[in-house]
Amino acid sequence: MESSSNPESSGTSQTNTGILTTTQVPNRISLQAMKQILPNPDFIIWTGDDTPHVSDDDTTEDIVLMIIQNVTEIISSTFPGVQVYPALGNHDYYPTNQLPPNTSHIYNAVAKMWSEWLQNSSQQTFQEGGYYTETIKGQSGHRIVSLNTNLYYKSNKQTGDLEDPAEQFEWLEKILKNASAENEKVYIIGHVPPGFFEKLRNEYWFRKNFNKHYIDVIQKYHEVISGQFFGHHHTDSFRIFYNSDTAISAMFIAPAVTPWKSTLPGVKNGSNNPGIRIFEYNSITLELQDVVTYYFNLSAANLNSPEWVEEYRFTTSYGVPNITLGSLTSAVKSFCTNRSLFQTYYTYNSVSYDLETCNERCQTDHYCAITQLSHEGYAVCVSGAARPYRRPIILTLILLCVHYIVT
Repeated sequence: MESSSNPESSGTSQTNTGILTTTQVPNRISLQAMKQILPNPDFIIWTGDDTPHVSDDDTTEDIVLMIIQNVTEIISSTFPGVQVYPALGNHDYYPTNQLPPNTSHIYNAVAKMWSEWLQNSSQQTFQEGGYYTETIKGQSGHRIVSLNTNLYYKSNKQTGDLEDPAEQFEWLEKILKNASAENEKVYIIGHVPPGFFEKLRNEYWFRKNFNKHYIDVIQKYHEVISGQFFGHHHTDSFRIFYNSDTAISAMFIAPAVTPWKSTLPGVKNGSNNPGIRIFEYNSITLELQDVVTYYFNLSAANLNSPEWVEEYRFTTSYGVPNITLGSLTSAVKSFCTNRSLFQTYYTYNSVSYDLETCNERCQTDHYCAITQLSHEGYAVCVSGAARPYRRPIILTLILLCVHYIVT
């Protein structure tokens, strides 16, 4: 969710605050906590995955639609009149992951559920492929693009042999080209992110050709993109896109409200405390300024009265002035030489659930996932950092860091 305004003292710009919630909003209690933290958000970003992560044998299309309807009604009643920008998750479909590149009963039904928030033109493209774009309510020159990245998911058998499922890439480039011509700034949202999963080496979500295509689009239109927001991981992390050695765009991956334990073979401590986020942004430029994460400590809740508390503020914890591209790159450079700071990041990655030490292989996996979204770059990164130096993380990552220049 994104939200309420606090003008800066200069009077020339305005920093707004907001909440970003992703990957599952399980019940009314979580929404009430969000309401207490920030009663009047400017808008809400909801990146999906509302249904249980269970076998298709244990659910049906009717159950999936019922759950999406229930969550929609809870969000609407908790935040009446607040603009919501939703996206579908890979579990928001039946069968799971099999979101089609064409119209379907679920697309049509969900478009109707979300008609309170989506204009007619958005409902039409959603019905055709599960994606849409809207100008941000009350903010001239600012745009949301909600993608159905489940079409690119390697577990989606409906789209594996297609070059451009639902012609979403063609549509996206048209939207971004028009945004550039109209001097608009854009936030891109979706559920399944490109790149690699930081908690398991070589684990990725997009099929390779779709991953490359997405990166190509970001490289081509990065100047109009002010932020990218995704979920799916259930972890707290971020990504930096490069064009050659120059950082060009950033993507935030938000933690989940549900404390689901990963079933991926090889993932260690793959669970999380529930987390929700507030983003602060400049309402004139759409530039992101800071992010505050609140969490529900499950271990403490089992012993005491449960409550949502602030986990951390990005700028304070990582010693940067804001969360612009330059500051994110600076934070990653600090990870290279400051293991204590990297361990702080690792703790926050699980929303303070996994308190174990991130060893050298673990650090390499996280660093390479953050800085290398292409398959080629990631392979070089993990193999280079894994060479048997006495201090592989420090030596190798310093060599990698000095090449990255921020425009």
